[in-house]
Amino acid sequence: MGNSINNYVFKALDSYHYDLEETMESLNYALSYDDKNTMALTLMGRVYAERLYKYTEAIGYYKEVLAININAFEVYTHYINVLLWNEDVKEADTFIDFALTVKGSDKALLYLKKAALNEQLKKYKIALSFIKLAKENAFNSEFIQTIKEQKERVKEKMPKKKKSKRTKTGKKAKKK
Repeated sequence: MGNSINNYVFKALDSYHYDLEETMESLNYALSYDDKNTMALTLMGRVYAERLYKYTEAIGYYKEVLAININAFEVYTHYINVLLWNEDVKEADTFIDFALTVKGSDKALLYLKKAALNEQLKKYKIALSFIKLAKENAFNSEFIQTIKEQKERVKEKMPKKKKSKRTKTGKKAKKK
């Protein structure tokens, strides 16, 4: 029975990006065998969040996964994304802080999500500090490239410092 469930989950994962009908069929079969399968529930949440834009329903699936297994790392990133998309900033912040304490969680990715949260709040300097932490905890060259791209994006959003007007003598011009 375990193999059948996994086969349906693998089929759903494989078809997710190109055949939503096959994905849903496979997920429904997998969940009919085991309605507590965290991978299947996570993918169902992704369908609701990323394809149907029904964030509340997706959050429900993700919370169900976490209730079943708080160490279901496959849900962490997707849960944080949907919280950010739904503008549930406090909940996202609290969850990221919790996830950073969980042994085995992807710290680099979580710090990058914390940076994205602060970027969304327009707290660019804080976002850059979390990007730095993400880079320190990353051990994959491709992921480090992603971190660099996010850093550049945040820097571009930072307000530009205004140059003061100076006279020919180099002194600041007096305001009238």
